Amino acid sequence: MNIIAIIQARLGSTRLPNKVMKLINGTPMIELLLKRLSKSKLINKIVVATSHDNKNQELVNYIQKLNFPCELGSEDDVLDRYLKVAKKHQADLIVRVTGDCPLIDPFLVDEIIINFKSRNVDYLSNTLFPTYPDGLDIEVFTITSLEEASKKTQEKFNREHVTPFIKNSNSFRVYNYENEENLSNLRWTVDEPEDFEVISNVFEYFSPNIYFPWKEVLALNKRKPLLFAANSKINRNEGSIVGKGQKLWKRAKRVIPGGNMLLSKRAEMFLPNYWPAYFSKAKGCNVWDLDGKKYIDMSIMGIGTNILGYGHPEVDEKVHQAIKFGNMSTLNCPEEVELAEKLVEMHQWADSVRFARSGGEANAIAIRIARAASGRDNIAICGYHGWHDWYLSANLGDNKNLDGHLLPGLNPNGVPRNLRGTVFPFNYNNFDELENLVKQNDIGVIKMEVARNTEPENNFLQKVRQLCDNKNIVLAFDECTSGFRETFGGLHKKYNVEPDIAMFGKALGNGYAITAIVGKLEIMDAAQSSFISSTFWTERIGPTAALKTLEVMEREKSWQIITNKGLEIRNRWEKLSKKYELQINTWGLPALTGFTFKSKNALAYKTLISQEMLAKGFLASNSVYVCTEHSQEVLDEYFEILDPIFKVIKECEIGRNIEGLLNGPVCHNGFKRFN
Repeated sequence: MNIIAIIQARLGSTRLPNKVMKLINGTPMIELLLKRLSKSKLINKIVVATSHDNKNQELVNYIQKLNFPCELGSEDDVLDRYLKVAKKHQADLIVRVTGDCPLIDPFLVDEIIINFKSRNVDYLSNTLFPTYPDGLDIEVFTITSLEEASKKTQEKFNREHVTPFIKNSNSFRVYNYENEENLSNLRWTVDEPEDFEVISNVFEYFSPNIYFPWKEVLALNKRKPLLFAANSKINRNEGSIVGKGQKLWKRAKRVIPGGNMLLSKRAEMFLPNYWPAYFSKAKGCNVWDLDGKKYIDMSIMGIGTNILGYGHPEVDEKVHQAIKFGNMSTLNCPEEVELAEKLVEMHQWADSVRFARSGGEANAIAIRIARAASGRDNIAICGYHGWHDWYLSANLGDNKNLDGHLLPGLNPNGVPRNLRGTVFPFNYNNFDELENLVKQNDIGVIKMEVARNTEPENNFLQKVRQLCDNKNIVLAFDECTSGFRETFGGLHKKYNVEPDIAMFGKALGNGYAITAIVGKLEIMDAAQSSFISSTFWTERIGPTAALKTLEVMEREKSWQIITNKGLEIRNRWEKLSKKYELQINTWGLPALTGFTFKSKNALAYKTLISQEMLAKGFLASNSVYVCTEHSQEVLDEYFEILDPIFKVIKECEIGRNIEGLLNGPVCHNGFKRFN
């Protein structure tokens, strides 16, 4: 019987890249594994099986230098990779070991091979019901079993992980090899940096000997547990449960504070342990994750950036042309002039425009201009206006001042303390509160969202406009979120109230970075008295995308489409809540609609929705940013899946344990420190 050990290894690990070539006491980890396994008395040949990927060439060269055969196969179809290697090397019996198990014990391998031979089975391993430490995983099976599995299964998971079909299909005779003591809680594999630290500690302790048996490692574990403490909180087989996106997310949080650049896109805001986190492509209202799985986005649609859906063909084509002719130059792009004229044409009260690339920048620019125009420092604000010092300074006196303005818990660390007392929040629809602020604090600028979660009452916006006129205050409307949702331009057009200056963003470029500050000439001209300038505000892609986006919006009347769809979604949420006698609050503009359960378990229910909808192929939470690509078919399927989830939530409201239904932690709400 020709017994071939096939070592599965590559350099493109999502969680710990290049791990098999990482040095332990000066020796690559893969070499330590190969040398230890070579002590087996029953294995006839050891072959390393990697994938056709240029990044693996370093590994191939090194394995060949060690005089071991190294074969290349499919990156994702590892079952096929194994089968081709087994056939090429004429294997009768295959021993499967992965390259992340450098503590593999050759004597345990032989023990398992002998046990396989003594039983009339097709497959034997110590992993069916783990009792050995994670990292001593050994599978033994016949080539005929592998051939049959390859013929009978095409499921991605089965082919990526090689043996699940053999183990789980009930078509093969399988046996589990168990240790007398259950040690499955011990982790001796290498998937994370913490794992590598533990394994390095072990080899350093036994150095220069690399052939110590696994039971000596166990004894060391009992004598010196601190050597093994680093990875003690990582779950066994976590890598096979979560996708590439979650693995990359864990990696990102090691090198990027918070994990990414935008709070709203952090996995913890949806499904902390299982959210896909990263996308490979997006089109229409569909998103594909790093594993190639397709989801329908019934969530935040790029945080509201894509009213026309992802990858709109006309917008993208214009952007491709811009790239072809050059994005940056010593000279200015002509598109910015055309875009400025278009925005002024849409807003007859305005005369001039400045451009930036993010909403936070646009808000900071507007505040600089408005302060310069008014000649006063103090600002009254209502709503969310970004992350810059001027805005967060509202929380210097009381770090809860901004809690009612979208995001609670915003900590002003790093904001100069001398900005305290320059920004004063007020509540929407509370005109008396605003009027008192103006009387007491010499306010020069009132900056606010036109509307977000509630409609203006008692002529609130008209009163604010009149107050500004009476007190010579600059009125600034932040339309970065609300713009183009209910009108072709600013939401203020719906209420017939004109500001002195307004900011637009998010939807303006349908996914490409462009924001605009639009204002009256006497206000905007103050920009000339202060230094406001940035290199990448002059690139070409943003204005090009915006011009085509506005053209398509105007032609299709996109604001009407998304408003009507949003109203339908809101109505159907309310019908579901009544059906199951659940209390919810609905909020937001129709095109940016959301709901919240009136329950102490509201966050847990939100997490459950994300969890269950994800399993059915939807990115979903408790809000939907509507796009024109959300078809009736999509809406109907969404509510068909959501209905039984509401039923379960009703069961939880009358006594069922919600925590027992969640696969991981409850999602976060607002700003928190993410570790």
